[in-house]
Amino acid sequence: MPSYYVRVVLMMVPLVFVSVLVVLGSSNSLSRWFFQASNDFLPVSYSVDGGEMDVRQRLAVDLEREKAVAVDNIAAAPDNKLTIFALAPVEVGVATAEPPGVPNITTDQNRDASRHGIDRRFYSLEILEAKLQQSRASIRDPGKGSAVADPDYIPYGPVYRNPHAFHRSYREMEKNFKVFVYNEGEHPIFHHGPCGSIYSIEGNFINRLENSRFRTRDPEKASVFFLPFSMTAMVHFIFERNSRNHWLPMKTTVKDYIDLISHRYPFWNRSLGADHFMLSCHDWGPELSKSLPELFNNSIRALCNANTTEGFRPSKDVSIPEINLPGGRTNGLVGGPSASKRPILAFFAGGVHGPVRPILLEHWENKDHEIRVYKYLPKNLSYASMMRKSKFCICPSGYEVASPRIAEALYTGCVPVLINDHYVPPFSDVLNWKSFAIVIPVSEIPNLKNVLKGISPRQYIRMQRRGLAARRHFEVHSPAKRYDVFHMILHSVWLRRLNLRLRAVDDS
Repeated sequence: MPSYYVRVVLMMVPLVFVSVLVVLGSSNSLSRWFFQASNDFLPVSYSVDGGEMDVRQRLAVDLEREKAVAVDNIAAAPDNKLTIFALAPVEVGVATAEPPGVPNITTDQNRDASRHGIDRRFYSLEILEAKLQQSRASIRDPGKGSAVADPDYIPYGPVYRNPHAFHRSYREMEKNFKVFVYNEGEHPIFHHGPCGSIYSIEGNFINRLENSRFRTRDPEKASVFFLPFSMTAMVHFIFERNSRNHWLPMKTTVKDYIDLISHRYPFWNRSLGADHFMLSCHDWGPELSKSLPELFNNSIRALCNANTTEGFRPSKDVSIPEINLPGGRTNGLVGGPSASKRPILAFFAGGVHGPVRPILLEHWENKDHEIRVYKYLPKNLSYASMMRKSKFCICPSGYEVASPRIAEALYTGCVPVLINDHYVPPFSDVLNWKSFAIVIPVSEIPNLKNVLKGISPRQYIRMQRRGLAARRHFEVHSPAKRYDVFHMILHSVWLRRLNLRLRAVDDS
């Protein structure tokens, strides 16, 4: 008998929560949407190594999309390095107007909505938000601090900022996260992307998402909406090199696509893109995301080029790794010797482009036998072999801040040395990069050897072992495996969605 009453109480909790949302958020006005901070918070933090930054985000959005404005109140630490904590969920008020083309709600849904006093046009949304609120509560629950049985993997140790919170969040994602992929668009620009180059994450992610259990065909059940275009494909097929405005055809393609789906479906206009996401590993991804103000200001942008000086906002955007996959597979890329079998202190080989590499080559090319820095790797040396022989692999930025060397270093068991100012490393909301990587500013390049020599053998062994533990989150599998790079990207998007709440509001 007691179990029966427990089940009744558990069934009533989401209904009571939905009713409270409706009372607080009932709406009859159509004049505008607004964003408002909530008192809830998510206990998973993310940061870039260094000092602290207090972040409070307020977004004000007018109905006229061209007037969309996003304002971040950011206080930088004295050293200008960033530590950013997960925000309280930003409440997005949704007008109760039923946009053209809104899917018909079923008779059962209409009856259930009326029974609980919910506007039928927002019944699915309120139920979705109730589930997300339950997930937030589950992640925050200190009573679930101990490890939960998991058949594959249980995060633990200093590799993670909060391993128990990450584990709870990941499991909540597996239970409740659903992604709607718009069907509109044709190959090669849409639903397609490269799988065998430094931009391989685009094609691999699109392919795995469209065939994953996280995809839903019912947009009413979707937590987020994916815009399935490949920026790399646009550059390859649409870019006009000799045009005065070479951005225009590509930006027009992005804008036209969003115009199309916003007329066919109500979901983009419902939140002005705040619950939509795009993914790009091409250097031009951030620029092309400016095709529409809402895409740049409101939407979740999953980018390899996670440069905070170019508009990347860790509070809503996602940093993803740049992974070079020759032949589209990781065969032969993963694995390396133990710390004791690495005679070279540090290694780098690569072209001279961007502002950082010339400084690195100026100070270290052919200057020290322990730090092997090459502009062009000698023909008798193997790039992969050199990484496996090195304790540290130097990963400077090139034209842009991201580098495929970070993933390559982790693959081969080499401790990565990140030299990229204003860069937010991938999955920093979960991973503690200080525990398995060296992060130094560009100004410290002349002092590079002293920094690396200052790490004791015992400390190095710990860092290398932690890098091996973190490596699973950067591996590409087909089909995808739990906790691999595909699932980590999804989890980063999931966290940003948890920091957003959609509800109907009365703005009269």
